[in-house]
Amino acid sequence: MVSSSGSRVLFICFVITTMTCFVAMATDNNPLQDFCVADENSPVLVNGLVCKDPKVVTENDFFTWGLNVAGDTLSNKVGSNVTTVNVARIPGLNTLGISLVRIDFAPWGINAPHTHPRATEILTVIKGTLRVGFVTSNTENRHITKVLNEGDVFVFPEGLIHYQQNIGHDNAVVIAALSSQNPGVITIANAVFGANPDISADILAKAFQLNKNTVQELQARF
Repeated sequence: MVSSSGSRVLFICFVITTMTCFVAMATDNNPLQDFCVADENSPVLVNGLVCKDPKVVTENDFFTWGLNVAGDTLSNKVGSNVTTVNVARIPGLNTLGISLVRIDFAPWGINAPHTHPRATEILTVIKGTLRVGFVTSNTENRHITKVLNEGDVFVFPEGLIHYQQNIGHDNAVVIAALSSQNPGVITIANAVFGANPDISADILAKAFQLNKNTVQELQARF
């Protein structure tokens, strides 16, 4: 029979173990060897990607190029272009919990409000002046925003809606790191008004306090 003091010890151990498990589950899988280069040809489905035989790994599995090339902002209606460097582009990122993007902005271009469901983002302005911001969760919905200049750094917490806007008359460039090999992105307008199949216009009209015709016009654009 377990004593009351013994029960307390067991309970504390259980709480600590549970909290540790939640922390471990909140990040990408940790590597258990020097590296786990993604095997893009494996038919096996896991949370992440299957490791390639380390004997056939080469330096090219840890390399990519072209981040010095500006993205095309002219063909994008919002005036920005995101060049992504994640595990799909560098297989050696598998299990390392990090990725990178370059974002180019035309004058007054925006990176529309979006979220990264699996990553925190830290952004550095390389060129230009940007207004950035994010919104805290319900019910406060506090809008935290700041104007950034070259060399400034800003953090967007994981999962929160955030955006960037070039507020200058010249092109702007930023580099951002994300705490996942595959952070994902959900652009709010695209997800809501461009869902396939459509979310009912009645639902969106009530949610956004719009008339149904306006909702249908927005859906037609996405």
